[in-house]
Amino acid sequence: MKTKNFVVSIRKFASFAIGMLLLPVFAACLPNNTAQVTPTTTAPPESVPTTPPITPGATVNEDITDIVQANPSLKTLANLIDEADLEQKLDDTGSCTLFAPSDQAFAALPEVTRQRLLKTENRELLRQVLTYHVVPGNLTTNQLRSQEIKTLGNNPVNIQVDQANNQVRINDALVVQPDIRASNGVIHIVDRVILPPMIQ
Repeated sequence: MKTKNFVVSIRKFASFAIGMLLLPVFAACLPNNTAQVTPTTTAPPESVPTTPPITPGATVNEDITDIVQANPSLKTLANLIDEADLEQKLDDTGSCTLFAPSDQAFAALPEVTRQRLLKTENRELLRQVLTYHVVPGNLTTNQLRSQEIKTLGNNPVNIQVDQANNQVRINDALVVQPDIRASNGVIHIVDRVILPPMIQ
């Protein structure tokens, strides 16, 4: 009797063990009806700029003389505009384009030329030199063409556009910083002082 009970116990254990071994196989064969939920994360909202960028054709609130005075590389030009009393003339001209010599450009002038322009009796000559850097109209680099154009002082300058090298020259002066926009025009910083023929 004990032997029979022992055999029955062994068979039950064997059945249990086989069932445990086959359970993973059965589970793998069952269809997977449970939808897999992918965790979602909420992206933070994109930051919105507080002021829109300046696009081509847009204007700023400062006029040409204000921008020249605020630009750290145009201090000499700002002082000369003040010396020649040209601020009001530039403001009254309407839309215009200024080819602004940098401080380095003025420093490269011969000493005798600089001294001549700074003399009180030569204020009119200084005005002629400065207005030789101004042409009527708002001309960005995209609008400049190789041509001869009249300046504010009614003297011609020669504009040369080299599209292959992406360069613009006014006479011998190279534009080194183009398209600084103002409320009444545009400024192109040049690497030389453009001298009219009468003082060359």
